[in-house]
Amino acid sequence: MLKKERQTYIMKQINLHNKVLSSDLSQQLDVSEDTIRRDLNELDEAGKLLKVHGGALSKSFHFPFHQNEVYAQESKRQVALKAINLIKEGMVVLTGGGTTMIEMAKLMPEELDATFFTISPLVALELAEHPRLTVILIGGQLSKNAQINIGARVINDLSEIKVDICFLGANGIDFKEGITDSDWEVVQVKKAMIKSTAKVVILSIAEKLNSVQKMRVCGLNQVTHFITDLDPGSEDLAPFKDGNIQIF
Repeated sequence: MLKKERQTYIMKQINLHNKVLSSDLSQQLDVSEDTIRRDLNELDEAGKLLKVHGGALSKSFHFPFHQNEVYAQESKRQVALKAINLIKEGMVVLTGGGTTMIEMAKLMPEELDATFFTISPLVALELAEHPRLTVILIGGQLSKNAQINIGARVINDLSEIKVDICFLGANGIDFKEGITDSDWEVVQVKKAMIKSTAKVVILSIAEKLNSVQKMRVCGLNQVTHFITDLDPGSEDLAPFKDGNIQIF
């Protein structure tokens, strides 16, 4: 594989999953980790990603970011608009982090009166711009990679609340493997979030369908709603309709 092809693949993975590990890319592309490190260094120098120890982060996902750096922003906006329709007056809502969640926070109707718990400082700041929303940031150790709060304190605080609906992004989503992620700490927080609600809404652009990360968050049997930028009647979503998931 030519260097240009490798780097195109790397950027595709980082745009979809927000971060990449050199070891994973080495296996996927069948090249040495030294080769991957050189590619990541070049992409970092070109301003396309943020090189970190063991891999790289997406610039669009990392603070501060610019609007024109958000990958598939229009698709994420479509997902966000669908998600907002599930939020009713007076609800208690819990959200994860990520660029789709930030889009949802930006698009929240100004007349909506609701309470939002979130583990994401960036989502909290966007929600705070809406005059009628009560915003509660669940504090803990800030994950520099995921840009959300993680750790035992977050998990403990989540165990103390019961919300009407929870919105989560998906790093990987597959009909057989369910919802997956690449970060152990993030997985533990997402598991705690799922326990705090009866309604679990997964938000994902269609490009993430049939992708699997190393660590399992939950099976699809724990998901009540699934929102993508596709038409609900799309054949790509057919496998997900076999369960009890509502597709939007």
